[in-house]
Amino acid sequence: MDVIVALDQGTTSSRAIAFDRAGRVQGVAQRELKQHLPQPGWVEHDPLEIWHSQAAVMNEAVERCRGQVIALGITNQRETTVLWDRHTGEPLSRAIVWQDRRTAPMCERLRADGLEPLFRDRTGLLLDPYFSGTKLAWLLDNLPGARERAEAGDLAFGTVDSWLVWRLSGGKRHVTDVTNAARTLMFDIHRSEWDEDLLAALNIPRAVLPEVVPSGGVAAETTDGVPIAGIAGDQHAALFGQACLRPGMAKNTYGTGCFMLLNTGGTAVSSRNGLLTTPAWAREGSVTYALEGSVFIAGAAVQWLRDGLGFIRNAADVEELAMNAPDTGGVYLVPAFVGLGAPYWDPEARGAIVGITRGTSRAHIARAALEAIAFQSRDLLDAMSGDAAVPISELRVDGGAARNDLLMQFQADVLGVPVVRPTITETTALGAAYLAGLAVGFWSGTGEIERNWLPERRFEPRMSESERQDRYGGWLDAVARTRSNSVSA
Repeated sequence: MDVIVALDQGTTSSRAIAFDRAGRVQGVAQRELKQHLPQPGWVEHDPLEIWHSQAAVMNEAVERCRGQVIALGITNQRETTVLWDRHTGEPLSRAIVWQDRRTAPMCERLRADGLEPLFRDRTGLLLDPYFSGTKLAWLLDNLPGARERAEAGDLAFGTVDSWLVWRLSGGKRHVTDVTNAARTLMFDIHRSEWDEDLLAALNIPRAVLPEVVPSGGVAAETTDGVPIAGIAGDQHAALFGQACLRPGMAKNTYGTGCFMLLNTGGTAVSSRNGLLTTPAWAREGSVTYALEGSVFIAGAAVQWLRDGLGFIRNAADVEELAMNAPDTGGVYLVPAFVGLGAPYWDPEARGAIVGITRGTSRAHIARAALEAIAFQSRDLLDAMSGDAAVPISELRVDGGAARNDLLMQFQADVLGVPVVRPTITETTALGAAYLAGLAVGFWSGTGEIERNWLPERRFEPRMSESERQDRYGGWLDAVARTRSNSVSA
């Protein structure tokens, strides 16, 4: 059997999945990734652990499917920043993860210098610690001798996709794709090239940057001669894997964070509501764009219930616990553990549980944690509808928490539109596989991709409009209490 293998390197694990021509899973392997939290607001990964875990699960998945690997696709946690020695391939430090907030003061200085409009216009992004450009600048400024070595061309910067391609190709290829480049604050998304003005503002030497390649196309070969033919950041890959190939189609991925993307076609729509404008993918000589909203803490809130509070033994147990309460009892949980993402963009916001009474139980808090994921997604969908000026008729969903029926039903209720879960929820890996497979002729075209997409369950809204607005109003009030400019105690 011929297969395409997707390497799905995420925030909490490294996975590899082999797909057949029907988009069905034929082999899968996964390993957890250790989180390093050296001080409040800092989140790091070991780049060598990323590489070794990803290589191991790739080999395991191939062994399990017993198929002929036609090509590899790579999808990755975006913005996470790796800096390594071009000659030895050794990382200079731990990777700075996308959740890390250490560069908030740097972003504030850039805003004070009046540079946010420049970054916004060229990159479609806001000046926020989320993105990798300020992370790279921090490494160059804080690792002894790093800046001089970078200027001399001895160091290589990359997001996780670049790091994996470098390792897979035996150090022969230093590349990234358009979607990952677009998350760095250094890339002009309209001209599809690194921008000298942005590099100067961040004080980043050009010599440290990778070559930018299309998302779909042979970018490198492994040391075994297998084409690496698809590269896309995880959320872009999920949009492609959900077959949201036409303007107006939207998906939401429920993982560590929560990420909603709306296909806007060949137009880079500028957001008036705190969203990001981003390339969705680049293939066959053209770029498709999207609007994106990012929730920093989604599934991570459930992990907190498990690891921080000890409410549950396994993340999957949260649904059963939450169902022990008919509602939240008026409790709202705002999981602003690392600030708030879109549409608020408040890095100084901190989490809160609002509305606790003597009768509040673990079940109420667990249910509030799930509802927080849905409320944050409502924030994003409202902003998207305003920017795109088109109604969104349904939301396609994927990711681990998309298997939680209680959450999906509440998501439909609070949005007021149907939520549709596909038969294959591994859409992030599937999107990377599709990009690679199309590039090498494994699939004939995007029509085949659309035919492969099948719904498994459709959740219709059940909540009345008055209740929907009342519950959402309570959420907005709870969020206001967490904001850095809030006067509430």
